[in-house]
Amino acid sequence: MRYDLTSLDLFIAVAEDKNLTKAAQRKHLAVSAISKRIAELETQAGSPLLVRYARGVDLTPAGQSLLHYARQMQHTLSLMDEELAGYAAGVKGHVRIHAITSALAQFLPGDIERFANDYPQIKFDIEERVGTAVVRAVADGHADLGIFAEQTPAHGLQLFPYRQDELVVVVPATHALARRQKVRFDTVLDHEFVGPHLDSSVHALLTAEAKKRGKPLRPRIRISGFDCMCKLVEAQLGIAVLPRAVAAPYLRGGKLRALTLAEPWARRSLLIGVRSLETLPPTARSLVGYLRA
Repeated sequence: MRYDLTSLDLFIAVAEDKNLTKAAQRKHLAVSAISKRIAELETQAGSPLLVRYARGVDLTPAGQSLLHYARQMQHTLSLMDEELAGYAAGVKGHVRIHAITSALAQFLPGDIERFANDYPQIKFDIEERVGTAVVRAVADGHADLGIFAEQTPAHGLQLFPYRQDELVVVVPATHALARRQKVRFDTVLDHEFVGPHLDSSVHALLTAEAKKRGKPLRPRIRISGFDCMCKLVEAQLGIAVLPRAVAAPYLRGGKLRALTLAEPWARRSLLIGVRSLETLPPTARSLVGYLRA
């Protein structure tokens, strides 16, 4: 059946006002015109939509169902108008991204730059969050897509591979481990750490691996931000486990060394998470396809 959008709009007004006369006044129409529209909807539905009283109307169960879907259609049309207005104004879309620090520090800025070069009029809202908060933002609809490590639980999201990073051990150049090329995690656990905050995916991974070995992590300092972690390691306040690409710029001064962490889990997969690829706005869906490629 094909429902007339004007009739549905008038039906919503009647349902909200619970009075044909008030709805007619609001819509600047004759009562008879609205009554005719409602009668046509009832014919299409094959069921009465209104219970008519002397001083107003109420919805039948069929009317309540129609009101629910009519409002959904009205909302969808409003979103369509808003997005199309953006195209007319030269704004070709808006994407909301939440990502963990590792993705933002290594990969995402370059990928966004290249994507924006191809689509220069797209707007981006990008927020840095820990993995659990990224997943929650996507699930709640506060972000179109999220990027987080594979160790982060993401039940209910649709997942796609993004990139891989490698965790390394960063030590002061004068540290006892500094002459090594590789180191096992058991050896690392004998030293004090400059560690990330408790909600970090790196912290969760290191804690889980330490537990398997029956050894505790020995965090001397916890701090947010890879930049601060490297500066504190340089100050010889502990060692740190960081993505290799993040550590690389801090090695140039010769005061830090990066050792290969000889563990299979040191290579992590980063994932893209969305609620549903099919229901994403076209611009966000295009970005997901670009990042997957």
